[in-house]
Amino acid sequence: MSARTFTIGTRGSLLAPRQTAITLEALSVAHPGTAFDTRTISTSGDRSQQSLAEIGGRGVFVIEIERALLDGEIDLAVHSLKDLPSAETDGLTIVAVLPRDDPRDVLVSRDGSPLAALPSAAAVGTGSPRRAAQLTALRSDIEVRDIRGNVDTRIRKAEEGDYDAVVLAAAGLARLGWLDRAAQIFEPEEMLPAVAQGALAVQVRSDDRETLDLVRALDDGETRVAVTAERAFERRLGGGCHAAIAAYATVGYGPSLERAPLRLRGLVGGKGRLLRGEMEGQAGDADALGVRLAEYLIAQGAEALLEATA
Repeated sequence: MSARTFTIGTRGSLLAPRQTAITLEALSVAHPGTAFDTRTISTSGDRSQQSLAEIGGRGVFVIEIERALLDGEIDLAVHSLKDLPSAETDGLTIVAVLPRDDPRDVLVSRDGSPLAALPSAAAVGTGSPRRAAQLTALRSDIEVRDIRGNVDTRIRKAEEGDYDAVVLAAAGLARLGWLDRAAQIFEPEEMLPAVAQGALAVQVRSDDRETLDLVRALDDGETRVAVTAERAFERRLGGGCHAAIAAYATVGYGPSLERAPLRLRGLVGGKGRLLRGEMEGQAGDADALGVRLAEYLIAQGAEALLEATA
């Protein structure tokens, strides 16, 4: 047990305290008697009501937190891993990825209707190019509109009639105890999830050996393998905040984790098209599998689709 008190940094969104509580509970179980405190950090992404593309992409949810971590103001940071760019920040390490929650997307509608039952020209809100591209493929007659705000704000906008429905992450609703408000849960075959959706990550300074050792106990091997493949896929494609990129990896049963079968599905959207691909390999080659699938889609024209949305 360390005599040090470890400070956990997190966003000020509605969902962030729940995610921090999940992480803190896991740390307390792994290290009983160790002292922790929390610090809420306001991020530019949470303060702004502009679209992610206008304010600099999903990294705006982590810049201030990473700066506080690098400056030694906090000792570890809890993130939704899908908010972290696929290239790691110099001086920081994602030391633990917690067991993944539900990676799927859900539809919350004003009257409880699933997507198929929404009227023609229904307004469906999402701030994600990935969701927008797949929604349009499922229902070309609806109007996909940009939306900003935290989970509660987006749901309220649907319930008050600003939108007929909104699309959100199942994991976020579940962590808030609101999953019963979903009119539909999209299976990955219908809407492929975002890279690392449903996974929480703990980030630590790369030279802070004590905190690295403390947090490493939380790392879930199967989730780590899956998100490694997904993030490698995204990193090789190099898509920015306008890009419609999706990836979802699943780990099967094997004689060891390294030799377990790994299935990776990927998608790139743009110019009214969706390119899909799937590959299988071994968990020990997760990074390479992600790169191979990305290169397969690049050979099918993915770069042209991404350039069209840049």
